[in-house]
Amino acid sequence: MNNNTKIEEIIKSAPFTEGEGSVYFLGIGGIGMSVLARFFKSRGTKVSGYDKTPTLLTAQLESEGIPVHFEDNIELADKNAAFIVYTPALPQDHKELNFFKQNDFTLLKRSEVLGLITHGFYNICVAGTHGKTTTSAMIAHMLRHSGYGCNAFLGGIAANYETNFWNSENNVSVTEADEYDRSFLKLSPDVAVITSMDADHLDIYGTEENMQDAFISFTGKIKSRGLLINKYGLQRAKEFKGDNKTVYSLVNKEADARAENIETRNGYYSFDAIVKENTIKDVQLFMGGRHNIENTIACITVAKHLNISDDKIKDAVATFKGVKRRFEYVLHSNEHVMIDDYAHHPEELRALITSAKELFPEKKCTVIFQPHLFSRTQDLAKEFSLVLGLADEIILLPIYPAREKPIEGVNSEMLLEQMRPMNKKVMNKKDLLMEIKQSKPALLIVAGAGDIDTMVEPLKEILINR
Repeated sequence: MNNNTKIEEIIKSAPFTEGEGSVYFLGIGGIGMSVLARFFKSRGTKVSGYDKTPTLLTAQLESEGIPVHFEDNIELADKNAAFIVYTPALPQDHKELNFFKQNDFTLLKRSEVLGLITHGFYNICVAGTHGKTTTSAMIAHMLRHSGYGCNAFLGGIAANYETNFWNSENNVSVTEADEYDRSFLKLSPDVAVITSMDADHLDIYGTEENMQDAFISFTGKIKSRGLLINKYGLQRAKEFKGDNKTVYSLVNKEADARAENIETRNGYYSFDAIVKENTIKDVQLFMGGRHNIENTIACITVAKHLNISDDKIKDAVATFKGVKRRFEYVLHSNEHVMIDDYAHHPEELRALITSAKELFPEKKCTVIFQPHLFSRTQDLAKEFSLVLGLADEIILLPIYPAREKPIEGVNSEMLLEQMRPMNKKVMNKKDLLMEIKQSKPALLIVAGAGDIDTMVEPLKEILINR
């Protein structure tokens, strides 16, 4: 019996019998780690973990009965764990991580555990450098809301259910397939969706071509007789593996699936969905962003493949509330619109800003952006500067380092210098609050993948209180 088979049997046998231990997470507050913690907790297994700082998500885990500590301290670690799940984002000098390595504990990356958990499921896996979280959450909602049923392993908090995980008696999983650290190559899709393949994570891949190679390898993981659903126009799509493919687009008639008769209605959309020879009339999407129409087309394509009825599909789309921090309306009134988004890549920002300006053309657009990672900012500086210039006013926060150390000469001021002449500035969080208190922008976008989410409620309160 190989090690993976043994670990898979341990995972499937949860909750563990007395003496077999628990599961311990290093980096439990990450969105991908927390979904696994919730899975094991749902199986009745004892779960605990470490993370660097307290967040809303760690507070939710604690409220669900999962202890979390925030000090890298071996004395606080669970030494009875059957195995340790860790994130590659941990620094190499992490005390707890090194303790477990030196004492022959079984350590598994998040991606390995997710692959083993979902191995026996009918797997719907959604990949892409952007769009995958909303798309996977909507597919999971469609299956749950329609009564089809699924297990969900999501990379964001589904607003309908206030969680990134749920289980089902139906042996089907909807899984966000993360390209970071080649994690998605541990999955075994029956249906694979690829939403985008723009250059990202070059600190891992080195070149855009290497990253594209990983996506091509991902398509090679699709099971025999499986289906690939990919966005129209992706580079190197001809190299994707498999014989059963469906291509979707926003409106391109060369695609197998697309939208027609798109109408804007007070920040939301209606459209007809075309999937090959089938037409679903007057689909109502109650979330902003034209790119989300395209994501919806991908979701409808999956639902049609599973033979879910048109009426159930329409009802699921109309009731989908989106994902926290994905074009999330924090405020939506005649006086103020405030949108919060996880966007941290130039193409995500382009979709965010252009969609917001399309939906609210009469409002001046102010964007607060916190760059994420020194390496990403350095690699995509030109692209960031061009896209941010689409706004009417830009306020940049200092770069959020996450797992990285500073790179000399790489900072938010560097982006500012490359942007077109406009109202632009770099500010700390305290000065930012004073700035917004004075300006009270009509259309405010808060974007970034760091800790900028902690600013959302204070900014909302400023706009609410005249």
